[in-house]
Amino acid sequence: MIRNIISTDAPEILNIYELGLETRNATFETRVPTWEEWDKKHHSHSRLVFFENDMIKGWAALAPFSMREVYRGVAELSIYIHPEHSGKGIGSQLMRGLIASSEKNLIWTLFSSVFPENEATVKLHTKFGFKLLGRREKIAQLDGIWRDTLIFERRSKIVGID
Repeated sequence: MIRNIISTDAPEILNIYELGLETRNATFETRVPTWEEWDKKHHSHSRLVFFENDMIKGWAALAPFSMREVYRGVAELSIYIHPEHSGKGIGSQLMRGLIASSEKNLIWTLFSSVFPENEATVKLHTKFGFKLLGRREKIAQLDGIWRDTLIFERRSKIVGID
């Protein structure tokens, strides 16, 4: 079941994020934020969890691309799945819900920066019509190693088409 995130979800969301950090293929971040930091970084809308058997198995959320008014309809997406539940279609359900929520909230462009080694996330973006815009070579270091990222973008077919 997909539902909106509520504040009591914080421990499970941050735990799943930490598990993503540990893979070293999900983000350049190396520390789990506090709930207050996480909350401040993300939009107040388009925050979803996949909830089943009294357990959060994955989450998705949008963060503003920029604070400039001209980019108000552009957002960066994050999707994290608990590793014990990967490969079960949870990412697809969250992505479908996130796209619908983003458009309801007047987001016309979604973008994502993905490590090329994160094959499941690359496939998920491709499945949902994200275009590969390019590769940022050695954009930053993680654990002292220069890493590339792939930049994906999805333009809405119903918002911002005027």
